[in-house]
Amino acid sequence: MATENYDPCYPDQPVVHRYLPVWAKLPAFGAKPAFVWADDDAATGAMSYTALTYSQLDAAVERMASGLLGTVRRGDTVLVLASPGLSLVKLLFACQRAGLTAVPVIPPDLSRPGPAHAHLLRAVLQTRPSAAVADARYVYAVAGASGKLASALSGLRWLSVEELEMERGEASRLSTMPAGCGPDDAYLIQYTSGATGVPKPVVVTAGSAAHNVRAARTAYDLGPGSVIVSWLPQYHDCGLMFLLLTVVSGATCVLASPDAFLRRPRLWLELISEFRATCTPVPSFTLPLVLRRGGGRSASLLRPVQLGSLRNLILINEPIYKSCVDEFVQEFARDGLHAGSVSPSYGLAENCTFVSTAWQSTTSRRDGHGLPSYKKLLPSARLSSSLTHEAPEIEIAVVDEETGELVVDGVEGEVWVSSPSNASGYLGHPSASLKTFCERVPGRAGSSCFVRTGDRGVVAGAGRYLYIVGRSVDVVIMPQKDGGARRVHAHYIETAAFGSAPDRLRGGCIAAFTAPAVASSEQMCVVAELQKVGGGGDHRGLCDRIRRSVQEAEGVSVGRVVLVQSGAVPKTTSGKVRRGAAREKLVAGKFPVVLEALYDNGDGEGSVRGIGDDAGEMEERSAASWVAREGGAPSMATAYGGASRHLRARSFL
Repeated sequence: MATENYDPCYPDQPVVHRYLPVWAKLPAFGAKPAFVWADDDAATGAMSYTALTYSQLDAAVERMASGLLGTVRRGDTVLVLASPGLSLVKLLFACQRAGLTAVPVIPPDLSRPGPAHAHLLRAVLQTRPSAAVADARYVYAVAGASGKLASALSGLRWLSVEELEMERGEASRLSTMPAGCGPDDAYLIQYTSGATGVPKPVVVTAGSAAHNVRAARTAYDLGPGSVIVSWLPQYHDCGLMFLLLTVVSGATCVLASPDAFLRRPRLWLELISEFRATCTPVPSFTLPLVLRRGGGRSASLLRPVQLGSLRNLILINEPIYKSCVDEFVQEFARDGLHAGSVSPSYGLAENCTFVSTAWQSTTSRRDGHGLPSYKKLLPSARLSSSLTHEAPEIEIAVVDEETGELVVDGVEGEVWVSSPSNASGYLGHPSASLKTFCERVPGRAGSSCFVRTGDRGVVAGAGRYLYIVGRSVDVVIMPQKDGGARRVHAHYIETAAFGSAPDRLRGGCIAAFTAPAVASSEQMCVVAELQKVGGGGDHRGLCDRIRRSVQEAEGVSVGRVVLVQSGAVPKTTSGKVRRGAAREKLVAGKFPVVLEALYDNGDGEGSVRGIGDDAGEMEERSAASWVAREGGAPSMATAYGGASRHLRARSFL
């Protein structure tokens, strides 16, 4: 796959920020919108748009880079805490033009301590920035805050975005602007999602990032005529990569905030329709969420949409279930959505972001011939055959994770990736970097370094499609009667659990894992969030249904089912379930439990305990409101018996 573009009208550059003056000077592009911010008023629902042309963006980046270098020096690290919007876009490009290393972090609410506080503190301590840039009101809030985080932030030099954006006289600007980030300079430190552990700081060079977005541009067939719609967080991974991809492609990108999408999911479809978007990247959970809250029978009462312009419906956050995609395509086919636009993709922070997609521009699937599937999943890549002489720029290998040897097609193994897009390593973690970024395939002379992704995949079918089937750390090992063991990926268990009661459970908010048990070393646990509306009813019966559904679908015996309040299951900013964090939270007794059912053995006999009404039905209330009954006296009762309806309640508080 050749990613270089030799068109003389817009020759490729070694780093992304150097594309901006190229576009700004071309008459056809100077006045063209590079980015459009869509603001959805939460109170009135009215839409407003603010455009930023290539000429305006280039001038703003030059101005802000000059302002940054008035406080910091080229090569310094800068913490980026600006709010989502066009100012953040300009700031990210300005850091690259100034030759700085940006550390973008979603700014947490300083008055509400929590995981976001811990992440920001981690970023400050690990990256040791010289300065921080944020909205003026956030700078003021930091000055008045107290605590460990405030203490760490107080030692930084602070700049406001508003100050950097101000027009300055020629005398106040630098007479000679430094060259900015070169290809080998670290331009970004982005954190891994934290889905399988503590987020790690990945060092990305400007050259690696440029290669990565050029590869994505070729894979998705993007160009100056492309229009992108994205509501993804702009601080890391796909949301950040698509800012760079827009500029490298000379395209236009319409942006909205994640909060606006979550508040009103149909906004995403309306923006595609309004701007006749050709490309949009979304996490796979987007599709069922939009179906539930932005489609279906009520859609006829909403603003109509036209989706026929869409060429790339890019799905990220594997695994990607075929049934979910098919349902979405069937629902919106009447609005012009083509099945051939579905672009299941794969990426990770250690390769900047993009790795592959199963979508191919040379093969139209609008005739109804969709992508194949494997164990209910869609593929995320199509690998070249051994007969192909051209080496791919992003090489994917599936290997035995113990030996590093390549596995044959049809056999599951760990996915390794080698390309110029590979990041430099983890900041401050040399041993982890060596283990993750410097693997080689045995027996290959002059073999390149591969990144170990920790993802498990399989290459299947005559088309050699790659399917990402799960994470190595999330594999559940189930002992068999013959003494052997069977591997089951946690997401299959979670999907089966959700299928038992989709009208009462929150999709994508279920965690399956093993945890210590009293009677045995480990037991299979399922923690499931109840819907805020519709989650009431017979909770004890729901636990039984979840357990039975998992047993029937996957042959896995669940020993513990825990129903929790909405929003309790830990997730990453991109919507991935953090199963390890959920396990720790359960063991520590920190879940807001509505009801818990314990099953002592595989026959379903044993004890069940939970929070619930003695009669069997329980209102959807928190554990605290349940314990404090009408008279104010707490109820504490425990009963042990068979896994039947003859139960009593046990308080967990």
